[in-house]
Parts: sequence; structure tokens; C-alpha cells
Amino acid sequence: MMKLSDFDYNLPKELIAQYPSEKRDKSRLLVLYKDTGTIEHRIFSDIGEYLDPGDILVLNNTKVLPAQLMGRKETGGKAEVLILSLGGECRVRGEYEVLLKPARGCKVGSRIIFGDGALKAEVARIENNRRFLKFYCNGDLEEILDKLGEMPLPPYIKRNTSDADKERYQTVYASKKGAIAAPTAGLHFTKKLLEDISKKGVNVEHVTLHVGYGTFKPVSVENIKEHKMEEEYFEIGNKVIEKLKNKDGRTIAVGTTSARVLESVYSTCPPQGWINLSTPGVENGWTDLFIYPGYKFKAVDALLTNFHLPKTTLLMLVSAFCGRDLLFKAYNEAIKEGYRFYSYGDAMLII
Repeated sequence: MMKLSDFDYNLPKELIAQYPSEKRDKSRLLVLYKDTGTIEHRIFSDIGEYLDPGDILVLNNTKVLPAQLMGRKETGGKAEVLILSLGGECRVRGEYEVLLKPARGCKVGSRIIFGDGALKAEVARIENNRRFLKFYCNGDLEEILDKLGEMPLPPYIKRNTSDADKERYQTVYASKKGAIAAPTAGLHFTKKLLEDISKKGVNVEHVTLHVGYGTFKPVSVENIKEHKMEEEYFEIGNKVIEKLKNKDGRTIAVGTTSARVLESVYSTCPPQGWINLSTPGVENGWTDLFIYPGYKFKAVDALLTNFHLPKTTLLMLVSAFCGRDLLFKAYNEAIKEGYRFYSYGDAMLII
């Protein structure tokens, strides 16, 4: 049995990054060779040295919504709301799943007021301790969020959000709104760095996975195979799939989210690999693919990722890619060398 405790490790609190690096591409980069176990220490701006003409660099272009709201209950008292999804079924039904603090006392019909009353909400239903709000406002909800909402920084960042987070907790290529968290491996890229990579002959392509609660849902079972991932929405262009089918080099996934899109699409294709597409367009759907050790990667050849929290599905995915023992060897090295961990931390390239 693969146990949850197999994916635990100790991290000094001072290595949990509270702020981003001064410049995006000046964060540190640990390079791990999965075949030999060799480790190199570099600066992120050096990443182009590890990419070859013909490689395909796959970025997740999801855009983080300022989906965290501070409000007050109609009966008094503060209420903190994190909207978990803004698309698909939520938009159709007009009911949005949220994390609500404090949840006690917030029964069906309870009302919350945000700002000066430009946005109001009512608890529409509660299912299995999951709360769904109905919002009332004049205008588009996303536009109201841009004014009233805050970036949903992870709870291990022990400070208030700032205006700077609206820019730094977002990739420079973010274009499709829908995420409640950033695809953090991509935070290190600058537009100039991506231009230089493209000039080298590397194909830079985009997919979309709206990072939702599923990516961060805690694993609460000791036998990790019993964990159930929440579905997250994804898109991939057929032209991107054609390039992946006919590639001359490696497929490098930027982040676990890009990796899950690629593996999800490949796993739905015929046994010979990528589906044979005859018309241009976009493949889209929902994925609950849970990748943990034992999984055989079919679409991804190299992985760029940040350093992840213990006991998480993110850490399990990376363990599956390079092997648990090798990954923990790299993590121990990163801790010894004082790398910065988690969302605003440093990066690791596994090749």
C-alpha cells in the first residue's frame, strides 16, 4: 500500500517564501537529471540552456481571479469567502461553491454583504458541508470581483495581500480567467525570456487548466489510492495536439497542471497515441486524473515545477515523474542549499 506518510517531509519555516523574488527570472533553478540523479544549481534565466530546437514548451495560460472576498454577515460579524469556481455549471445555475469562514451559523438563507453593498450573497444550498452562494450585483460578477476581490494567496503566506500580488501572483502570459490559484511554475518566466526561448527554435505552446480546489484538496486517507480528485476544466487546441504528434524534440510541461492536461488528453486517445484530428478547434473537458507513483507518463518528457507541500497530490505527481527517492534526494539538497519553497519559491527542472 502506498501511504500518505510516504510523502511527508520536514521543512524549516523560514524557507517558505512569503514574497516573490525581486525579479521573476532571478529565482533559483534546481536541475535534476532523472536518469543519473545528478543535480545542478542554476538561476532561472539559465533555463534556455536546457531547451533544444524542436522541443515543445507547454504553458498553462489560465488567469487567476481575485476570488477572495472579505465581507460581513447580515447578522453581524466578519465573513471570508473564497469562490472555488466561476465557470461551467456554476454560471448556468447561478450558484457558486465557496469556502466560507467562519462557516458556523451560515445556514441556507444566510446573507453576506461585501464592500458598500455593491455585491451581496445568499447561502443557496449546503451539500455534504459544501456551501453554495448566489450572488446579487448590478453588472458582471467578474467585473465586481476585479474591484472588490483580493488575490487568493495560499494560507502558508502569512501576510495580507498587496497590490503587487495582483501582478506577481499571475503569469505574464495569463489570458483565460478562471483559476483560484496560479500555476506557479510559470511565475518565473518573463516575456523577454520566452521570446529568447522561441528564437532558439523551441515551440512555446499554451493549454488551459483552471486551477481549482481539486489541485489543493487535502489527501485525508492513508491509502492514497483511495483519494478522489475534484474535476477541473481544461482546454487544448487541436493545432497544439498536431504539433505534439509531429514533434522533433521533447515535450516539456510547465507545471503539474500542464502535465495533467497533456496526460489527460493522451489517455483518452487511441492506443497509438495522439488522436488523429481532421478539423481545427479546441478540445475541452473536465479532468480528475490523479497521478501518483506507478503511473507511466505518456505525453510528458520533462517537467518544470516548484517545490510542493508535503502530503499533496502535487508532490505525488512529481514523485511519479522522477521517482520518490530521487525527488526526496533533490528536496533534501534544496533544503540544505536554502532554496525557497512553495508558490512564491524557487523552481526545479526535471529532465
